[in-house]
Amino acid sequence: MIGNSLCEKMCVIFRARNTEFDKSGWALSLLFLALIFHASLASAAEFPPPPAMLANVYHSNVPLADYLVSEKLDGVRGYWDGKKLLTRGGEQIAAPGWFTAGWPDFPLDGELWIARGQFSSIVSIVRKNTPDDDAWRALRFMVFDLPAQAGDFAERNKVLQPLLSGLAIPWLLPVEQLKVANRAELRELFERVISHGGEGLMLHRAASLYQAGRSDDLLKLKPYQDADAIVISHLPGKGKHRGVLGALLVETPEGLRFRLGTGFSAAQRRNPPAPGSWVSYRYTGVHEGSGIPRFASFIRVREDLPPAQK
Repeated sequence: MIGNSLCEKMCVIFRARNTEFDKSGWALSLLFLALIFHASLASAAEFPPPPAMLANVYHSNVPLADYLVSEKLDGVRGYWDGKKLLTRGGEQIAAPGWFTAGWPDFPLDGELWIARGQFSSIVSIVRKNTPDDDAWRALRFMVFDLPAQAGDFAERNKVLQPLLSGLAIPWLLPVEQLKVANRAELRELFERVISHGGEGLMLHRAASLYQAGRSDDLLKLKPYQDADAIVISHLPGKGKHRGVLGALLVETPEGLRFRLGTGFSAAQRRNPPAPGSWVSYRYTGVHEGSGIPRFASFIRVREDLPPAQK
């Protein structure tokens, strides 16, 4: 399940019993922490990551007539494989039995969601090994695709709508898909969503088959560019940040390393994301030649993704 309560309990014991160290104590303590970290990584992803479609960034030469458009929901990606609910990284989500009762025995791809601006609350609910029934009653699983259904996305969407209506489960709902006539209409829809606290839009090619991986069959349109990276190490601060985090050294999935030094609160600088964890950052284009993101700024820890085994 998501989370690692054993490691949390061990760390509490470790802090309580180790207030003073000699050289041998430090060595044993470091070994102890290394074993905890290794156990945490080994148990992070319980199953292989589901074969989910991933989005590229929207670009201006997209033929809009080929796409269906929906709001980008700022929740936790969920993949129902017909028996269990998984995160994008392959961790099983400890949903209450009643929440998934009556769901079909074939895959559903969607987003666990409450409302706009509630990402932190959603993550807090979803990461618990023992589900909180009252908290889960606020969640909905917003379904945007049927991975195993034959046909292109437009055809799959036509099956999805009556399927979920027939199940009549109040928290299992379809994501509304729209057609836009031109870029002006797309911009109007985008600005309306953003003005009401939304994150952006998703564009899904109507003729696309469901294929795992990242491609232009699925596009995201947001007010800024963003991406995820793995924390490699903490770089010490200088000047006003002396004694706390100065920057994170991070690595993109493509292997590009760079410093991420802005966007942190004072509390986050005192207690920065652990090495191996995933973080999201925003940026404005990339530097020619190096490909390093320009004006990269920390957004948040991706607690919905398992730690990287680096």
